[in-house]
Amino acid sequence: MAISYIIEGVEALWPKIDRTYAFNSKVRRSEPCDARDQNAAYSVAFRMDGPTAQSLFRVMKKAYADNRDDDWDQKLANPFVKDDNGTYTHKANLKGAYNGETTTKPLEVDSKGTPLPKGFQLTTGSTINVAVQLIPYRMKLGKEWENGVSLRLKAVQVIKYVPLEVRNPFSAVDGGFVFDGAGDNPFAKTATQTKSNNVLADVVEDDDADDDMDEPVKKTVKKTAPPKKSGGDLNDLVEEYFDDET
Repeated sequence: MAISYIIEGVEALWPKIDRTYAFNSKVRRSEPCDARDQNAAYSVAFRMDGPTAQSLFRVMKKAYADNRDDDWDQKLANPFVKDDNGTYTHKANLKGAYNGETTTKPLEVDSKGTPLPKGFQLTTGSTINVAVQLIPYRMKLGKEWENGVSLRLKAVQVIKYVPLEVRNPFSAVDGGFVFDGAGDNPFAKTATQTKSNNVLADVVEDDDADDDMDEPVKKTVKKTAPPKKSGGDLNDLVEEYFDDET
């Protein structure tokens, strides 16, 4: 039985989750592809600190021990790559299809759990949580057998997003053309004010013209208490009270 696990607070590296990709050996890079193409997959590598790596490896070892057969290696080898700064990197992926049936694209949500729009592109350097299923395996590679635990990518939560940078191949040129965005921008022109159709607004705007006028004398109207009624509806009493004031 596959174990579900969430790897928290890691740095995304070379994420390819918006669609399936496959490595093209001719150009030596991954390119978008159909989900049923050979080696098509969703994937994200991630960088984690020591304690996070230790916790992940502990649960991977348990998944391996609980599912290993007698002909498997006794112990699971550490699959993480240790970086010069003391952090560790690993990878989670999901094949585009299994036995000809396409898989469901991994879910991507923001820090509040709101699903991100179609086409959203996660960036390297963003901070993420990664939900995976731990899949123990034994497979033959050439003449050798390999044992391990793969991390099947199920979902990604983006905690901190690093905006995608557009690479500019040019350097600045002195004395050249400089774009002035305000030139033909219709929104940069000063809008002319038109007289409002709102009578109350016009009265407020013309208030300064009446500065010299004497302030009207306020006439105090003595309020009389509303007549007491036995029973009756409360709304009727309120209406009767205000009718007396007018």
